[in-house]
Amino acid sequence: MSWLLKSSIGRKFIMALSGCCMVLFLLFHMSMNLVLVFSAEAYDMICEFLGTNWYAIVGTMGLAALFIVHIIYAILLTLQNRKARGGDAYASSNLTEATWTSKNMFVLGVVILAFLCLHLYDFWYKMQFSELLHLPGAESKGSVIALALFKNPVHVVLYLIGIIAVWFHLSHGVWSMFQTTGLSGRTWLPRLKVIAYVVATIIAVGFAIVPIYCLARAYLCPFA
Repeated sequence: MSWLLKSSIGRKFIMALSGCCMVLFLLFHMSMNLVLVFSAEAYDMICEFLGTNWYAIVGTMGLAALFIVHIIYAILLTLQNRKARGGDAYASSNLTEATWTSKNMFVLGVVILAFLCLHLYDFWYKMQFSELLHLPGAESKGSVIALALFKNPVHVVLYLIGIIAVWFHLSHGVWSMFQTTGLSGRTWLPRLKVIAYVVATIIAVGFAIVPIYCLARAYLCPFA
């Protein structure tokens, strides 16, 4: 099993596997967030269900581990690629075919990491973490936090920037994930790229709807 840790193919496989798990989580998280648009009460019930229960805590730790693994291997692969290119940062046989997104996946990952830290502070820290440690001011109702947070246009813009970065990252990462597992070629690659754009767009639009909805509600229905 040492090839998983030392070889380029093994590292890419771990990147693909951890990325796949996070894409599935994003689809679930997006679906959960959209409940807020239809019913704040139902959204709060979901948040309470995913509060400080043991399975929610185990799931959070598992996701954190996957994300850390993904970041570590992204750094390793980036350093490995730079070392292989030597002093020529543009030395690549596929440079003419490489997209802006594929050449800036690491930078996009850094932007997403910053966005994730903001998101964790705004929601996870104020809910699950604060409740777990019984910190003063802990808020169990996610709808209260979301509606209050996204009244501020600055927060909405920051979140939309993060969501756009997620879209770019997924639009390349999803099809690259399948390519790593061996599903590629002239026939499949164009199809996988379409699937990647569809998945990335569904996730990005789904996440963007909530802050935009909260902002619109704050200005159009201030007494709701």
